[in-house]
Amino acid sequence: MKFAERSLTASFTPLCSNVLKDKSRFPFALFQRKLNKSRSPSAYTQKKQPFSNAVMAVGPYLPPRFSVAPMMDCTDNHYRTLARLISKHAWLYTEMITAETIVYQKDNLDRFLAYSPEQHPIVLQIGGSNLESLAKATELANEYHYDEINFNCGCPSSKVAGHGCFGVRLMLDPMFVGEAMSVVAANTDVPVTVKCRIGVDDHDSYNELCDFIYKVSSLSPTRHFIIHSRKALLNGISPAENRSIPPLKYEYFYGLLRDFPDLRFTINGGITCIGEVNAAIRAGAHGVMIGRAAYNNPWHTLGHVDSAIYDSREVSSVWRFCFGKVWTETNCSGRCEAFTPSFLFRAWEWSVEAQS
Repeated sequence: MKFAERSLTASFTPLCSNVLKDKSRFPFALFQRKLNKSRSPSAYTQKKQPFSNAVMAVGPYLPPRFSVAPMMDCTDNHYRTLARLISKHAWLYTEMITAETIVYQKDNLDRFLAYSPEQHPIVLQIGGSNLESLAKATELANEYHYDEINFNCGCPSSKVAGHGCFGVRLMLDPMFVGEAMSVVAANTDVPVTVKCRIGVDDHDSYNELCDFIYKVSSLSPTRHFIIHSRKALLNGISPAENRSIPPLKYEYFYGLLRDFPDLRFTINGGITCIGEVNAAIRAGAHGVMIGRAAYNNPWHTLGHVDSAIYDSREVSSVWRFCFGKVWTETNCSGRCEAFTPSFLFRAWEWSVEAQS
């Protein structure tokens, strides 16, 4: 019997949707009270899961308590360079690159995969639905020494989830995703992760989400999932509308924390400031991912990551001051069209002068 058909009343009762009317804030006090109560283990947590001893390896870097979401036409080399100047510890993601692109452009891979060493820790996000292409693409990407490989199961774009039949549409086929993650893991030595939504169209129950997580983690060494806490609507709305119209259901995310204690979960969606990041971590999230807020206003988001999230003072206070000064004097609108080479050079030049 599929898990989606079983009762979860003993382990999970959805919270009232009225709690989430204000999507800009987390009802963390409510979540924490729920999480602190003793519960009987769910049907999932009672099952013996393969790979249960695997851990979320992070190499020489601090763990991904904060990461910047992969965003098409946004998280390119230029933005990642800027982001790393502001934060030494935030985990950065590439734009999604399809496996077929990597395979067919194998003689021109620097264009798609090259990055400066300063961008570590950095995650390569790939997409696709062909196992052979995923295997070859992962093998080709190895020479670029990414710190992690992430598989896209969350993009709702019509080109991806529609005609391409991958992205978030793959959530409807968890057996394939488990097989794909096994193929990717077999061709790399770095950890593999999945970024997904909480559901697709009418397939949006908590049971179905658990079914997806359980099958993928049971069939592959995937131990870390990044959960965008909205479902995707594939017909009639744009990718931008898919980031705002489907309601946030953070209770699904916190249910996963409870029902899959051997896995790691990063929360994504609707989080816009460092205060909300810390609140999510206090409520139990293993990590938090921010997208548009970190892109549209990187200084006010990333500028506090190292000190507030990682309790680190490694970032130069001179750089912080000079970047903020250039930001103010150039009257930047808060969007990344301001991050031209001349902008970055001016901030760097001031920091050198200030330290001389």
